[in-house]
This record gives sequence, C-alpha cells and structure tokens, in this order.
Amino acid sequence: MSMHDPLKPLFDVEEMEISFGPQHPATHGVLRVQIKLDGERIMEAKPIIGYLHRGTEKLFETMAFPACIPHTDRMDYVTSATNNQGFCVAMEKLLGLTIPPRAAYIRMILAELQRLASHLVWLATHAIDIGAITPFFYTFRERDAILDLFEEYCGARLTLNTMRIGGVPFELPEGWLDRCSAFIEAFPKHIEEYETLLTENRIWKKRTIGIGVIPAEEAIEMGMTGPPLRGSGVEWDIRKVFPYDRYDEIEFDIPTGKNCDTYDRYLVRMEEMRQSVRIIRQCIEKIPDGPIMAKAPKVLRAKEGMVYASVESPKGELGYFIVATEKGTTPYRCRVRPPSFVNLQALPQLVEGALVADLVAVIGTLDIVLGEIDR
Repeated sequence: MSMHDPLKPLFDVEEMEISFGPQHPATHGVLRVQIKLDGERIMEAKPIIGYLHRGTEKLFETMAFPACIPHTDRMDYVTSATNNQGFCVAMEKLLGLTIPPRAAYIRMILAELQRLASHLVWLATHAIDIGAITPFFYTFRERDAILDLFEEYCGARLTLNTMRIGGVPFELPEGWLDRCSAFIEAFPKHIEEYETLLTENRIWKKRTIGIGVIPAEEAIEMGMTGPPLRGSGVEWDIRKVFPYDRYDEIEFDIPTGKNCDTYDRYLVRMEEMRQSVRIIRQCIEKIPDGPIMAKAPKVLRAKEGMVYASVESPKGELGYFIVATEKGTTPYRCRVRPPSFVNLQALPQLVEGALVADLVAVIGTLDIVLGEIDR
C-alpha cells in the first residue's frame, strides 16, 4: 500500500471551498458566504441567504393595514422608525391621505434620529470587525441617549412602532424637543471623537482604502442605493429626488465619495450623521402647532389599485409595493424592496481577488441586516 507523498498536493487542485458563516459574528446575522480560495485570495464568493425567513410579506396579506406596521419594525430591527415611515408613506399614497405638517416634522425628527442610531451601530460593528474595539463603547454611549428619546416618546427602544397611516400616534412629551435639541447640539463633538480614533488611523486606512472598489456605473447596474452608491460618487438620495413628508422644505447636502472604496463609504456615513443633525435642528425650529393625524375613517378601506413608494432608509432605498382590492381592508399583495437585499448582490464583485480579511471589511461597509434580506 503506497503512502501519500506529503510534498505533493492531496488533490490536483490548490483551490478550496469553505463556508464563511452563517455562525460568524462578522456576517452581521445568519449570512453564509460560500467562498472559493486560492490560499488567502478569494476567487469566487456566493452569498447564501434564507436562514431568517419569516414570511413577513405573506403576513401582510392576513391583517388590516394599520396592523402591518409593527411587522415592518422586525425587518430591519436597527431602523424601525424608517421602516414604519416607508409603509405609511406608501399607504398614504394609496389612500390619497395628506398628513398634517406637525406630524410630518415629528416623523422627520424620528427618522433622522433613527438614521443616527443606525449609523452608530454600523460604525461600532464595522470597526470591531476590523479590530478597533474602542469605537464600540463610544458609539453605543450616544446610541443609548437616542434610545432614551425613543423610549420617552413611544415606550420602546428597538422595535418602535412610532408612526400611523395618516400621521403619528402620540404628541411629543413635554420638554422632549428641548432634550432632543440638547443631544444634537452635543453630538457633532462626538462625531469628532470617532474620527479622531479612526479617520487618520493608519491601520484603519490600510484595511479600508482600495478595498471593495466598485465604480459608479457598476454600482448603478447592480441597483445599489444609499451610502454604498453615494460612496461611488453618485448623488442620489430619495429625500431629495422624490421628497416625502416635508423634506422638500429642509436644506441638507448629499455627501459622496470619489474613490469608490470602503474608506469613502465610511466618510460618506460620517458626513451623513452631520447632515442628519442639520436636518433635526431645522425640524425643531420649523415644527408647527396643529393636529398629528389626518382625518380618516377608523377602518381604512382602499380603492382597487397598486402603489409603490420609497423612503431613504439609513441603508438605502426602502420601497413598498402594495396591491389593494376594492374596499379591501388588508393588502392583497405587499412586496418590500429592502436596501440590504439589493446591495448584498454586489458582494461577489466587491471581494473578487481580495483576501479573506477584506471580506469582513466589505460585509461591514455594506451595513446589511439579515432581517430585511430574508424577511
């Protein structure tokens, strides 16, 4: 019986296939990436999803329109308020409802606070994936203050259920705007703290500059939206191009990158946090008195038709396609266009030829949440 020569490969190929995830902290949930490696170099990468499927879109068909809103919280559970906002904007378009100005401004404040909270989770996890532990403790300090504001408004900290079709469910508590204003006045100094830790850190730059490059044309072809698209230099933001609520009355800039890499996507999100502070400040100054709910029947009945509406989630374009039947009280069909799901399809292109360690950085820079990918 001949023994194998240890100096020769056991098989006639040097490539090997391994599974990265789904039980891996750097996949940000139950994502499995099947990768083909030549040493440490990635030859192919294939995202495999579906481990968290809960049938959310089918559940929408079984319940009244307002009862769907809590299920939107559970898709991207890091951005509950913007998920609520997207569904309500779509339903208001379907029903022909115009929400009161005060309700629109409250929504925008909540949505931008949620954008800050989401970006703080992204920065904490992205940094800790790459090996920078300290930003985690800094960012969660401010996130906790935002969750305190959410809890004071609606009683919840994560799955918020903060909006209703036609407006918002609660008036702002006494002194809430003052506490919100105090937070956003202090917040830019904290952004500077995060940047002091990372922006010019040579290890951070080594791990992000030139990693996960995707030119603007390819990003558009992939259907990417949000910070990953803007990081490739495309000035596209739903709040600007298709304004909803009262974003057309607010001034803010759309940050974009130049080098189309992980580092630019980091810089874009840091600037987005500053722009969210700017938006909240204007909303607090402009918020009018008045009702917080539009006049609508207690039982919402739709006319036969279909509608698509989208909002700018912290992760990109979040859209709802709703089909209704005549006098129907439940969606006949509801289809969600989640940004994480669409952005994830660019992963194979972003990591081809990169190292396994770069895969971790690229997953982090996409800022995916598997709850809205699998639904």
